[in-house]
Amino acid sequence: MAELHRLNRRTFLNRMGGSTVAVAFLSSGVLAACSSDGSVVPVASGPDGADLTSTTEGSTSNEVDSQDGESDAEGIRWQRVQMGGVSAYLIARGSEVAVVDTGNPNNIDKFDAALSTIGAQWGDVKHIILTHKHGDHVGGLPEVAGLASQASVYIGEADLSGAGDIAAEPINDGDEVFGLQIIGTPGHTAGHVSVLDVGAGFLVAGDALNERDGMLLGPNPQYTPDMETANASVKRLAERTFETVVFGHGNPLEGDASDAVVAFAQTI
Repeated sequence: MAELHRLNRRTFLNRMGGSTVAVAFLSSGVLAACSSDGSVVPVASGPDGADLTSTTEGSTSNEVDSQDGESDAEGIRWQRVQMGGVSAYLIARGSEVAVVDTGNPNNIDKFDAALSTIGAQWGDVKHIILTHKHGDHVGGLPEVAGLASQASVYIGEADLSGAGDIAAEPINDGDEVFGLQIIGTPGHTAGHVSVLDVGAGFLVAGDALNERDGMLLGPNPQYTPDMETANASVKRLAERTFETVVFGHGNPLEGDASDAVVAFAQTI
């Protein structure tokens, strides 16, 4: 079983110059800005100098307390399910589990391993939340929904067609599922949503944000029909406070992650 670890509040710099186009998290744990002239400027250290861009293969189990650091009902456990270039996530509170995105088909073995790591079974999965309708995020839905037979399926109303033949409930900005706040983040798709556990400070950004080679980025323009709206969605996420942000594509960012999103939002 992977090591469980807790996340605590620490504050680092959240302002950068207007020429900045991306935010880098170097292997030394230094937060840096990549400016338009290509130079890399250190901005602040990560918590305890920790590496903020873990490249560990397979699933990583994490325990997140509420933001006041107390272990209470707001505490969650989360688990990344890596499927090549895309990731899904398990969010567990007590004995109940939500799956956020289902990735590509033929990856049930990875979900099995992830559930086992957090001490759960398919019968504990009560919710399946899809951030958007693209095939690499919903392709595994028939298999996952078939095994999680007691789970309700949710997807942004404008992306409802992405659920295919699976019965799904439409969700919109401001809705709540399993204590998770739904944030409308359209642009990458019309119905794209992100998922926030306010108490634990844990955000699943889907493809509204991405991480690549230590860089915090917006959605891939090649697959985003409305970049103006997508950029506005990034700025909406920058208005929230969270310790951890995880992505459909890229490695999680842990430790005052909302500060990094604020810094990135100032560049777009």
